[in-house]
Amino acid sequence: MKAVLLGTTAGGGFPQWNCACPLCVRARSGALPSRSQDCLAISGNGTDWWLVNASPDIRTQIVSCSLLDPGPGARDTPLRGALFTDAELDHTLGLLTLRGGAGLTVWAPGTVLHALKDQFDLRTVIDGYAPVEWRQVDQPFEVGGLQVSAIPISGKRPKYARSSTVDGHWVVAYRFFDPVSRGVLVYAPCLASWPDGFDEVVAGADCLLLDGTFYAASEMGSATGSSSGQAAMGHLPITASLPELRRFPGVRRIYTHLNNTNPVLDPSSPESAELRGAGVEVPLDGTVIEL
Repeated sequence: MKAVLLGTTAGGGFPQWNCACPLCVRARSGALPSRSQDCLAISGNGTDWWLVNASPDIRTQIVSCSLLDPGPGARDTPLRGALFTDAELDHTLGLLTLRGGAGLTVWAPGTVLHALKDQFDLRTVIDGYAPVEWRQVDQPFEVGGLQVSAIPISGKRPKYARSSTVDGHWVVAYRFFDPVSRGVLVYAPCLASWPDGFDEVVAGADCLLLDGTFYAASEMGSATGSSSGQAAMGHLPITASLPELRRFPGVRRIYTHLNNTNPVLDPSSPESAELRGAGVEVPLDGTVIEL
């Protein structure tokens, strides 16, 4: 199994276009590395690649990753489709960039497929260019030589779907199992809380990619002077998840989906030092993981 962290930040990227917080200012000056929005590419056979989420930065992310280069034919591509963890715009809008692709398949929870058709109508727009096969993740399935299971995480729905009457799990994590290497990778970029049964999921993984959106519960207020919306955004802060991660020292633990206000974006910060001391990583865009 091989996975590439195409993007490692929350919606808006780093630096965020409309933010002049100290971290974004330093990123614009080049003092801190820029990062793009959350997206993973994964394959179990090195030939068929799948995206986990499709960020608005997807074109730049694909061009920056040689493993996803097109060929050998003029219009051949190793990308076979995408798996969506949720229906958030910053996780699905990249599909518009892929509208010229043929034979793509999208896997997602039923709630997400509903939102993208009946609330946002992304499905109709995409299918008008090149029909996409839409599949619901209600049973384990296989992509790129990997066995995949969806793990329900929360019922937090995107803002545009607030009026939806569909109940169920709106956010999932994905567990990827390589039957050849026996490696297990879990991708959970959006975690509202530490759900029941998640201990067993983490304990059975070789590598966990976890929601690191905020370091602390009051972070946005401290960084920008406005805490509006943070509490309702559905992201467990690192101060709450790190004690849980400390219980699994044998698992490779990685934080991703970092908000532009998160102090761990600065490797010289005390918060980053704390993570290093706990053996938890905050890798850059482009990092390759092999299991």
